[in-house]
Amino acid sequence: MSVNESSNGEREHIVAVQKNGDGDLTSFKTSSGRVLDYQTALQEVQAGQIAGVNAFKGRDGETYIRGDADGDPTNNLDQLPMF
Repeated sequence: MSVNESSNGEREHIVAVQKNGDGDLTSFKTSSGRVLDYQTALQEVQAGQIAGVNAFKGRDGETYIRGDADGDPTNNLDQLPMF
């Protein structure tokens, strides 16, 4: 079992977020209770270690984390609880 898997073998997912004063996401809490800064979370997302999210390149050329499109706006990263 890797650090990013639960006891039943499922990948972690993001359950809560922190934002800065501009409303930008800065940190993430995973389903196992780990708190990841943006860069660490991005690396884990790109490695496929966190479920329900993906990395994309914005118009500014930077890479960002976003929730997988599933038609449910309630689980968008911006809608998750703050911690």
